[in-house]
Amino acid sequence: MSSDSDPFNENSGSLPSILLANHSRFLRFLEQRVGSREDAEEILQSAFVRSLDKGGEIRERESSVAWFYRLLRNAIIDHYRRNAANQRKIEGFAQQLSDSVQAVDAATEKVICECIRELIPILKPEYAELISRVDLQGSDVSSAADALGITAGNARVRLHRARAALRLEVERTCRTCATHGCIDCTCSKTQNT
Repeated sequence: MSSDSDPFNENSGSLPSILLANHSRFLRFLEQRVGSREDAEEILQSAFVRSLDKGGEIRERESSVAWFYRLLRNAIIDHYRRNAANQRKIEGFAQQLSDSVQAVDAATEKVICECIRELIPILKPEYAELISRVDLQGSDVSSAADALGITAGNARVRLHRARAALRLEVERTCRTCATHGCIDCTCSKTQNT
């Protein structure tokens, strides 16, 4: 093999030509370390640009290819640092979003519970008791069934029927409010006046 065709031969040309001759090796090196061809290509492109700016840093005895591999290693470290910082930002935003949704959900739940509490006495007593225990107090169906002296299967069927009856009552009382998802429970108060 002649020295002109060897990509590792420092005498075969300028820094850019030496680096371009090793493009596929550099790309494989990066791809193995970052796991994504797209990320590897982006890092390699940035490193090529940086090599043009920093090419004067090559020491006399240092191989330009070895110098470029060192540049690539530093670029990989920077890549992972940026990804970690971005991940922390995303997690922080997700936490803020979750906190605000929970605050809204708590307020919404309070309004809904107040509206539902006003409608429960209209239901059959066995439906009202089961909805109160399971949906408002947070008891599980089996515990509510035991407390009411019925089987868990019977409680599930009764709870399904109770919720259907409550839904009908909400629709009757709130009309379009219930259909369109409004949470303005003043509709029952205005209808009764």
